[in-house]
Amino acid sequence: MREGIVTFSFFRYRSWADRWWGFKQMGLAGEQLQAVPGLQFSKMLGSGAGNGFSIWPNLGTYGMLGVWEDEAAAEAFFEGHTLYQESRQRCEGWWTIYLRAAKAHGEWEGQQPFPITAPYDPQQLVAVLTRATIYPKHLWRFWRFVPPVSKSIEDKEGLLFSVGIGELPLIQQATFSLWQNSELMTAYAYRSHYHREVVRKTRELGWYSEELFARFHPYRSEGDWQKGGTPLDQYLMPEPKAGQL
Repeated sequence: MREGIVTFSFFRYRSWADRWWGFKQMGLAGEQLQAVPGLQFSKMLGSGAGNGFSIWPNLGTYGMLGVWEDEAAAEAFFEGHTLYQESRQRCEGWWTIYLRAAKAHGEWEGQQPFPITAPYDPQQLVAVLTRATIYPKHLWRFWRFVPPVSKSIEDKEGLLFSVGIGELPLIQQATFSLWQNSELMTAYAYRSHYHREVVRKTRELGWYSEELFARFHPYRSEGDWQKGGTPLDQYLMPEPKAGQL
């Protein structure tokens, strides 16, 4: 297996000044990230209002996706880069998840950005990313189905976290969710009437000009997202850094 890893970072801002700063990074941070050593693919992501899957944006929560050549490159960025440090200083809640890609198909801007670096284990913790670019002519059909699907995922057994994220409002959308294992995740995906209907409509009508699906195994979680910790703290033991026993 290759050494590459994936990270998702989330930041929650409270004041309007900090929210405005976070919003601006959607357009400004790309150039900075392109120059980061070892960062092979990156995206700044906004989120949806409510439970995250909404036509309306959540101006207080933003995400940062990174695909790294190895964990050392990611750690160097998180420990010393001004963009990440300022994000941490301005936010009231933060969370970084380290993951290894186990399955992926489809494309994101013409490439499959996630190197497969872990065998897929249905019994392990699993993170699921679905991302698509929606044809403008299908926007109204797509968003008509979002509310019931969004509602259907609430309080599902095994769900640890879920959020709707995206690069461009309405058009370029993604979902990111964390589950206790793949059995519970697929139970929702294939037994939920609303989710199955969206999948059927997607195949029937061809809503997307580009789509990507990926599954990851989380192995490390750091942050202060809720009650001084993260939704993964009870499932993951901290990994010692190099030189530590």
